[in-house]
Amino acid sequence: MDATEAAGDAALLREARNLTPALYALGRVLRLRGVNEAELPPLPPSDLEVLRHVLDSPGIGVGALAQDLGLHASNVSTAVRGLVAQGLVRREPDPHDRRAVQLFPTMGAMQGMAMIEQAWAELFADSLATLSQDERTALSAAVPALRALASALKSQRIAPRS
Repeated sequence: MDATEAAGDAALLREARNLTPALYALGRVLRLRGVNEAELPPLPPSDLEVLRHVLDSPGIGVGALAQDLGLHASNVSTAVRGLVAQGLVRREPDPHDRRAVQLFPTMGAMQGMAMIEQAWAELFADSLATLSQDERTALSAAVPALRALASALKSQRIAPRS
């Protein structure tokens, strides 16, 4: 690695160190807020994450869900059992492997998530109103780059956590 590459790597690392805490803070707000504002029964953040993934990937199996989220299958199974008991997820036999199940969101889950996303939008709108027009324009312009960053991060599979 030459000096130019090393300087470029250092600059990239500085950018990441500046950006990561801000994105983490936004993610934390989304994980911790929205359910109460939508006047829904409380859901632990991990259950909300599992539910969001089932909504995004209907028909997913527990193993694939665990891998996608970087969690142990037993932890995902526990969350799924709770979501099934609450009527938010339904299990159906996998047509290709009767020993496996596929997970699907219920209509209640779809309606509940729509309410949560509306609450998130209202929270963000209230906060956006405190920013300058230039700041709001910069945030709107960053949406495609943030989606690309999320996609790149998703493609880097992580080992399951305890």
